[in-house]
Amino acid sequence: MKVIFMGTPDFSVGTLEALVEAGHEVVLAVTQPDKPKGRGGKMQLTPVKEAALAHKIPVFQPKKIRTPECIEELKKYEADIMVVIAFGQILPKEILELTPFGCVNVHASLLPKYRGAAPIQWAVINGEQVSGVTTMQMDEGLDTGDMLLKAEVVLEEKETGESLHDKLAKAGAKLCVRTLKALEEGTVKPEKQGESPTEYARMLDKELGNIDWEKSAVSIERLIRGLNSWPSAYTDWNGKVMKLWAAEVCAQEDLAADGQGDEGALAVSEHPAPGTVVRVEKGGFYVQTGDGVLKVTELQIPGKKKMDAGAFLRGYPIRVGEKLKKV
Repeated sequence: MKVIFMGTPDFSVGTLEALVEAGHEVVLAVTQPDKPKGRGGKMQLTPVKEAALAHKIPVFQPKKIRTPECIEELKKYEADIMVVIAFGQILPKEILELTPFGCVNVHASLLPKYRGAAPIQWAVINGEQVSGVTTMQMDEGLDTGDMLLKAEVVLEEKETGESLHDKLAKAGAKLCVRTLKALEEGTVKPEKQGESPTEYARMLDKELGNIDWEKSAVSIERLIRGLNSWPSAYTDWNGKVMKLWAAEVCAQEDLAADGQGDEGALAVSEHPAPGTVVRVEKGGFYVQTGDGVLKVTELQIPGKKKMDAGAFLRGYPIRVGEKLKKV
């Protein structure tokens, strides 16, 4: 097929590469404009642009894809289909209907679950055991088009937003190639979406990672994994912003039994307030939450690299009774 590919971040690159490898003629890569990055303000190419240039694919970077001039530019390529994956702009009806096979989107969830901008991270935050990718015939709604094919991905116990991102990117690339073949052969039957059983997977922002210690240890641990590697979960420690990268949920009764006779632990009967450090040991420190206790095992403070909690404690002693709180 002659393909116009639309995408921008790393998540899109694997699908572009897979289409080229499968023998499709990618006639144009459409991606967001380059942006300045770093102190020097050097222009940073989008990951899709870098990949396209490596394959000598023409690149188009419109600020607004819906202008008449942009639509006319796309028409010139006489493509059979458009493949869209994390492009970053809403497509108008004229573009959705521009090619014989329309626009196919690769979405990082098992639709109709997790429509929206951040399905990967919300699946981890919400404790899903299975996620996946869906190819969809795009319509004018937000992730509401007819579903074509799906592929499931099982989440590991310590799955992070970053690790699931990488798994779904690979699964999406394979599924897209399968979908185009099925469309060519006429062997796929579009399926209407029902109502979504989950809330809209809204875009991530830094405030989401500001830990509320009144919440349960389970929910905080999922938040830490879901926001790893961006934007990260964090807390205030003695006026410093401490990022938490990994933690373990501890049952209150297990900690009490394990801490008998341990002078470095607060007795459960003291009812420490959420955010209170209740125990410190070589491998990490334990924090009381609104329900259960969380053992912090990997963290980072300003000006330092990520480190395991044991290494941190050797240079920055934390004492039982100290409080972590919202920034």
